[in-house]
Amino acid sequence: MNVNQSAPPVPPFGQNQPIYPGYHQSSYGGQPGPAAPATPYGAYNGPVPGYQQAPPQGVPRAPPSSGVPPASAAQVPCGQTTYGQFGQGDIQNGPSSTAQMQRVPGSQQFGPPLAPVVSQPAVLQPYGPPPTSTQVTAQLAGMQISGAVAQASPPSGLGYGPPTSLASASGNFPNSGPYGSYPQSQAPPLSQAQGHPGVQPPLRSAPPLASSFTSPASGGPQMLSMTGLLPPGQGFGSLPVNQANHVSSPPAPALPPGTQMTGPPVPPPPPMHPPQQPGYQLQQNGSFGPARGPQPNYESPYPGAPTFGSQPGPPQPLPPKRLDPDTIPSPQLNELPPQQKTRHRIDPDAIPSPIQVIEDDRNNRGSEPFVTGVRGQVPPLVTTNFLVKDQGNASPRYIRCTSYNIPCTSDMAKQAQVPLAAVIKPLARLPPEEASPYVVDHGESGPLRCNRCKAYMCPLMTFIEGGRRFQCSFCSCINDVPPQYFQHLDHTGKRVDAYDRPELSLGSYEFLATVDYCKNNKFPSPPAFIFMIDVSYNAIRTGLVRLLCEELKSLLDYLPREGGAEESAIRVGFVTYNKVLHFYNVKSSLAQPQMMVVSDVADMFVPLLDGFLVNVSESRAVITSLLDQIPEMFADTRETETVFAPVIQAGMEALKAAECAGKLFLFHTSLPIAEAPGKLKNRDDRKLINTDKEKTLFQPQTGTYQTLAKECVAQGCCVDLFLFPSQYVDVATLSVVPQLTGGSVYKYACFQVENDQERFLSDLRRDVQKVVGFDAVMRVRTSTGIRAVDFFGAFYMSNTTDVELAGLDGDKTVTVEFKHDDRLNEENGALLQCALLYTSCAGQRRLRIHNLALNCCTQLADLYRNCETDTLINYMAKFAYRAVLSSPVKTVRDTLITQCAQILACYRKNCASPSSAGQLILPECMKLLPVYLNCVLKSDVLQPGAEVTTDDRAYVRQLVSSMDVAETNVFFYPRLLPLVRTKSPLDSTAEPPAVRASEERLSSGDIYLLENGLNLFVWVGASVQQGVVQSLFNVSSFSQITSGLSVLPVLDNPLSKKVRGLVDSLRAQRMRYMKLIVVKQEDKLETLFKHFLVEDKSLSGGASYVDFLCHMHKEIRQLLS
Repeated sequence: MNVNQSAPPVPPFGQNQPIYPGYHQSSYGGQPGPAAPATPYGAYNGPVPGYQQAPPQGVPRAPPSSGVPPASAAQVPCGQTTYGQFGQGDIQNGPSSTAQMQRVPGSQQFGPPLAPVVSQPAVLQPYGPPPTSTQVTAQLAGMQISGAVAQASPPSGLGYGPPTSLASASGNFPNSGPYGSYPQSQAPPLSQAQGHPGVQPPLRSAPPLASSFTSPASGGPQMLSMTGLLPPGQGFGSLPVNQANHVSSPPAPALPPGTQMTGPPVPPPPPMHPPQQPGYQLQQNGSFGPARGPQPNYESPYPGAPTFGSQPGPPQPLPPKRLDPDTIPSPQLNELPPQQKTRHRIDPDAIPSPIQVIEDDRNNRGSEPFVTGVRGQVPPLVTTNFLVKDQGNASPRYIRCTSYNIPCTSDMAKQAQVPLAAVIKPLARLPPEEASPYVVDHGESGPLRCNRCKAYMCPLMTFIEGGRRFQCSFCSCINDVPPQYFQHLDHTGKRVDAYDRPELSLGSYEFLATVDYCKNNKFPSPPAFIFMIDVSYNAIRTGLVRLLCEELKSLLDYLPREGGAEESAIRVGFVTYNKVLHFYNVKSSLAQPQMMVVSDVADMFVPLLDGFLVNVSESRAVITSLLDQIPEMFADTRETETVFAPVIQAGMEALKAAECAGKLFLFHTSLPIAEAPGKLKNRDDRKLINTDKEKTLFQPQTGTYQTLAKECVAQGCCVDLFLFPSQYVDVATLSVVPQLTGGSVYKYACFQVENDQERFLSDLRRDVQKVVGFDAVMRVRTSTGIRAVDFFGAFYMSNTTDVELAGLDGDKTVTVEFKHDDRLNEENGALLQCALLYTSCAGQRRLRIHNLALNCCTQLADLYRNCETDTLINYMAKFAYRAVLSSPVKTVRDTLITQCAQILACYRKNCASPSSAGQLILPECMKLLPVYLNCVLKSDVLQPGAEVTTDDRAYVRQLVSSMDVAETNVFFYPRLLPLVRTKSPLDSTAEPPAVRASEERLSSGDIYLLENGLNLFVWVGASVQQGVVQSLFNVSSFSQITSGLSVLPVLDNPLSKKVRGLVDSLRAQRMRYMKLIVVKQEDKLETLFKHFLVEDKSLSGGASYVDFLCHMHKEIRQLLS
């Protein structure tokens, strides 16, 4: 049945609705959303593992504070929720436009180290308390730049520094990553202007803040600058080794009144706690000046903000003086370890920290509900727990966009290269505090739709002519309102019953579908579940069959059910198989189950109809008897060969005969080599990696499975596959049917009951119990000017518009990319409507509607200020993971790097205020784009290590294709949480603050927990205190801890309870059960653990974060030149 069909004539409506008679505004609540990786900065994993960090020299900076906005601040529109705390271009971190910075005499002496001096011109707000120690300081101390003579700063007000050069930041670029050697002239300074912790979320209308990393500074994750620390032409060898590299500097740069320079660097504290260094607050695009308190809703233009777009604006004053990177002194050579002399280093603490960004967003946006009434608001990050209040736009739990402000023209979109995409999770589970979508029943007339484009009635539609007609906001067609739907308008032109009808006041709601929306024009039967169990030698030997049969006895009581139903309407059936298939009759009237064998696997049919699919409560005794007998029946089997395609075929035929949709649960152990359709051969060949034929490893061996999947989708037969391989099983081919039918694949390599039982049973319980929509069709409609052009996820498409899903659960997303087909205008914005037609678990046909209105812009700055990096990375990963099917992996990696460079170069060219080419300037919203993109590039699919199997890569590839934004966030940048710190005892209640995913953040006296949504590691340092080892592992010393331990002993002490409680809460947040592995420092398992420390260089050749940032900057400079 097509979603797109027109609505039939409408009967009288007016009565109370059957489902929710007195619909009222839902009470809104919220819940902790999925937590996300938090981590301070990892040490860069270059040639020298540990390096000394010296505090920066520079100017003391006043701590940030909050203050009242100046009178010039623009008013916030009523109800506007403002965006994340990083001044999205609206907070002014520096002197206001009225106060120009003044020069201090250039001859000011370097004095001894000083505490931060607050310089407070009259126009600045009062300062609050200094930032807390959890905020990562961004000082340039770690730059360890040897032998560079600092250069004089350019004149005040200009952002240009001399074109200078710097050697590679690690001293090891030729081998440091896939990018080869980094020429001396191109190591980037970074530049980033950053809002303070504790800032009110600003509005987004002024030019975006850039992240410009140019100087010592403390108090938020600032970036560093690596511009020209050597004069042009000067080699390293030409400096006397004992010369202090700041002694012969030219006069100090100009500073604002009241600031003072600090003296020579002092020895650093340990790397885990970066020093709170005095220094300047960064301004937009990396200029420095006395810090200004956070300005809530500050909307006045920046000093020196360029006007974007074609219309020249009024002249602006020049930007404040930037402390040029060329004048930043480096640590003295004699303070560096001998092997580090003549090596330039970038301090990892001075480049943007995912942990800091996540923490700041939580602090700023976690306390207030996110109200969806205002068009084009950027929601809080996925890592922030927040409540959603639906007031006309869909919750970000259902739809997240890469940008909430779309360029008005395709030319502008091409120039920026920012993909315009939405990640849609139509059946997302909501926290208990938030109301599920209301169900609206319009009786036999069905939902009201636009006659031309078929969009469903929603809050975006406009009623005219006193309410007798409505104008569609998607295609502008004017439609008559049916008499039974008529209602008068109030003085604002709104219907007086708008707040009594979910479809006129909420962003998400459901309609009961009429018979016209059903297959063959008849209402569907409740769906069925068929359990298909491999009983070959491998499955029996590992104990899998016995374990599964035992679990199913109790699990069948927990099948999904609708609302308050006493029992589930879902019927169940059972099949076992090896080279042949065994069907079971479990009719309630039988004393014992009956088995029927089908050995003709080439021409599959179902030998029985009556008694195969049964109601659990009616046939309880027969089902229990069958599950007791299966392990015994096949206990002595010697059959090792299996079939696979005929098993799916049989399940689908059974559903077809029963005239219902449903789901097959397949439990399979080995490569299907038995003679039958879909027979496979072992084609695993690691020699193809990094060749043009590598893509064949991701492609299915045979077309049989695509054809089979297409038939399954037509029948509404979804397949969930549980794999238990002991060797290669060709996941790329076996996962085709689950992937195209909207199902899931679970993989338990080398399954052993004692180690993997808990993980398998937990996944199985969740998979069987979760709510699923069957036989679904989804269509995304857009307003004139843009259209959906590409789709990513686990589904099938027989045409260019309808996403067909045999099954869709609350974990799955569909990612949609949009392109322009006309010009948009700023006044109307851009509208999306996602309509999902599906059959519920009770067999009810429903339509779920999600609406979202976005802003449109004519200025690139507005686009960059309203982007969401996590969603962008989700889209880019899915784009890349699909591209490996048709292109060499290297080409895919290069495409991602080029696109990222183009996005950042366009920002630099069109939105950032002028600055030296040596600075890397990142948009505030995208300052984590390089670190996250590097994690995608280093992932197993795009850059496998030697230990990663072909099956692992295929498994991860299909898994990521339907992940939501929260899952990709933690999957690509894992969370590293300190469990036991020698310096600070673990608080018994709160989750510990995360640290950055880098080896340098680990201390051998501590214990850490790392999770990425699929894996969970507990890393134990070699010098952890004996008492801690005793209370956590119940052994007396580090050497007695079992490496690879997968379960923590249950001990009655606060530490053990706290750690086990934390593990349980993390598992509850994730869609799959994470198996725990205990890793000891210096143990062989540590290599596996270090693979997840994504800020470091990887063993498979992936660049470290610092190296990649340098490479990114080189690419941007090439594009700009």
